[in-house]
Formats: sequence, C-alpha cells, structure tokens
Amino acid sequence: MNWDQIKGMWKQAKGQAQQQWGKLTDDDLDVIDGKREELIGKIQERYGIEKEEAERQVSDFENRYQ
Repeated sequence: MNWDQIKGMWKQAKGQAQQQWGKLTDDDLDVIDGKREELIGKIQERYGIEKEEAERQVSDFENRYQ
C-alpha cells in the first residue's frame, strides 16, 4: 500500500501506528493526520532517533500496513 492510500485511511491506520509507536499520543496522531513527514518528525522527537531511522520505520510501516 502506498502512503496516499494510508493517508486516505488515516483514521483506521492511526490505530496501527499507535501500536507500533506507543509514545505517540492520540493528539499527536490527530495533528499528523496522515502526513508522512509529520509522522517522521514526531517519531524523531518522541524517540530521540535520527531522521534516517524514523524514515526507515515509517517505510516498514507503509510496507506492512494493510
């Protein structure tokens, strides 16, 4: 599934995102609203990781999400 599809189904996808990244709050996920770069930035902020690692995690999520 590509990111445009995930963005279109964000209300459903955000539950799976919260399972994967438990430090993200409901408010974080509402503000992200399916925006890939916003998600990457918030993961970096909450987990204290490099952008490349956050991008890898989001790509893995994108590839697994169904």
